[in-house]
Amino acid sequence: MKKLHTLFFFFTVLWLVPVLLVAVTPESQAGTKMPAFALKSVHDGKIVDSSSFKGKVLFLTFFGTYCPPCVAEMPSLISLQKEKASSGFSVIGLSLDKISAPEVALFVKKKGVNYPVLMADLRTTMDFGGIYGIPTAFLVNKQGNVVKRYTGYVEHRVLEKDIRSLLN
Repeated sequence: MKKLHTLFFFFTVLWLVPVLLVAVTPESQAGTKMPAFALKSVHDGKIVDSSSFKGKVLFLTFFGTYCPPCVAEMPSLISLQKEKASSGFSVIGLSLDKISAPEVALFVKKKGVNYPVLMADLRTTMDFGGIYGIPTAFLVNKQGNVVKRYTGYVEHRVLEKDIRSLLN
């Protein structure tokens, strides 16, 4: 039964994604205020409020531990966090996993993730305009405005250039 449900979900999503991508363009969130959130950290279970990142350039990425492009992107994000954190930058991982927070924490520890990872909820995904595929990420400037939406894997050089433009 679970396999049947999974197949149904997969084919439904496969059909809906192209339809929804037409309605939710990358520009649909650009220039808007970043939605506020308060989500549980996978590291210690404490609630992390978006206001704690005020004044920073942020790269928020919705991901899943089961998603190959998401996992492939992690070394780049780890590197960017290491290189640019002292300049007022932070990556924030927003997990869409259905597994428990401790299981996600074990995964990110094994991968050496050095940035905050939070358990996203349905409200947060909808507040960000709907997340219909992963990875989906948002670049937020120091004023708290979403300036760019990325759908799918993004090359390190592209991210670095975009982030550097907001830090300077």
